[in-house]
Amino acid sequence: MEPQGPVAKRRILADLTPLRTSVDYRRLWVGNTISWTGQAMTALAVSLQVYDITHSSFSVGLVGLCSLVPLVVFGLYGGAIADTMDRRKLGLYSSLGSCALSFALAAGAFAGFHHVWFLYSVVALQAVCGALNSPARSSMIPRLLPPEQLPAANALSSITTTSGTMIGPMLGGLVVGLWGYQAAYTVDAVAFSAALYAMWRLPAMRPQGAEAGVRGKRASVLDGLRFLATRPNLRMTFFTDMCAMVLAHPRALFPAVAVVWFGGDAKTVGLLVAAPAVGALLGGVFSGWLGRIRRHGLAILLAVAGWGTAIAVFGLTRNLWLGLFFLAVAGCADTISMVFRSTMLQAAVPDEMRGRLQGVFIVVVAGGPRLGDFVAGSVGDLGSPGVAVVGGGLACVVAVGLLAVKWRRFARYDARAPQA
Repeated sequence: MEPQGPVAKRRILADLTPLRTSVDYRRLWVGNTISWTGQAMTALAVSLQVYDITHSSFSVGLVGLCSLVPLVVFGLYGGAIADTMDRRKLGLYSSLGSCALSFALAAGAFAGFHHVWFLYSVVALQAVCGALNSPARSSMIPRLLPPEQLPAANALSSITTTSGTMIGPMLGGLVVGLWGYQAAYTVDAVAFSAALYAMWRLPAMRPQGAEAGVRGKRASVLDGLRFLATRPNLRMTFFTDMCAMVLAHPRALFPAVAVVWFGGDAKTVGLLVAAPAVGALLGGVFSGWLGRIRRHGLAILLAVAGWGTAIAVFGLTRNLWLGLFFLAVAGCADTISMVFRSTMLQAAVPDEMRGRLQGVFIVVVAGGPRLGDFVAGSVGDLGSPGVAVVGGGLACVVAVGLLAVKWRRFARYDARAPQA
C-alpha cells in the first residue's frame, strides 16, 4: 500500500530535517534567506538609480560587470582564506561589510549623493564581501549537519536563492516606487542583521584535517586547483555544469525570441526570464525524494541532459505557454543538478580544502551563464535564434554524453562511499 498523509507529503515536499535537527543551521538558513532577498532588492534599486542618473542602458549593464569581476577574482581567493582562518569570523566580518555598504547606499540616497561612480564602487565592494562570505558559509554546512542531510540542505538553499531572486526585485520595485531608494537600501541593511546574528551564534569553525594543521597559514588558490586536477569526480561536477550554462543558456536570446517567435513585447520577455526560476523553485519545494538518491553522479548526468533536452524542445515550439513549460522543466532539472553537485563538493572534499573548492564553484556559477550569454548571442546573430537554442540544447546533451563515456566512474559515484 502507498504511504499516505504526512509521511507521503514529506517524501515529496522539501525535507525540513536539517532545520529541525540543527539550531545553528536553522539560524544560518533563515538569516541567509532574509539577507538574500534584501540583496536582490538592492540590486534592482541600484539599477533603477543608475538609469535615473544616466538614462543609459549601457550604464545599467556596467552594474553587472562591476559585480561579476570582483566575484570571480575574489571567489577564488575567498575560498583560500576560508581554508586559512576561522570560517565563522570570515562569514561574520564579510556580512558586517555587506551590511555597512548597504547603510552607505542608504546614507548616500538620504544625502542626495547621486553619483554613478559611487554606486559602481559600492556594488564592487559588495561583490567582494559576497565572494568572501559564500565559500565560508558553504564550507561550514558539512560541519553542522550529518552527510545524509546534505542533499536536503542544498535543496533548501536552492529555495533561498530562487525565491529571493524572484521576490527581492518585486519588493525592491514596490519599495522604491512607494518610498524611494532610501527605503530600499535601509530595508536591505536591516535585513543583514539576521545573517549577522546567525553567524555570531555559530561556534568557531577553523578548518580541520592534516593540511589545515601544517599548511593552513599559507593555503593558496593553486593548492586547491592542484587538488581538483587529481579528482575526476569533482572535475566532472564543474564540466557538466559548464555544458549546461555555456552551451545551452538562451537568456540573451529572449528579447529576440519574444518578438520573432511569439509576437510579444517586454512582458513576454519577463515571462521567459521568470519561467526557469519558477521551475527551479518548484524543484526545490518538491525535493523530498532527492535524499533517497545515492548515485549522485548519474543523477547529475541525467539532470544536465534533461536541461539540454528541455532547452532544445523549447527552441522547436512556437506556442508561448508550451515554451514556458519547457523552460520551467529546464529550471527544475538545474535545481536537481545543483543539489547533487553541491552535495558532492561538500561530502567528497576534505574540510581543509572545502573553501577553495567552493571558491571554484562560485567562479563557475557566476561566469558560466555570462559566457553562455555571449555564445548564445553570437550564434543567434551569425545564424538565427532557433539555431542557437536548438543547437545549444543538443550540444549540451552530446557533450554530457561524451563526458559520461570518458569518465565512467562518475556515473557510479555512490553517496554512501563518497570519492572525489
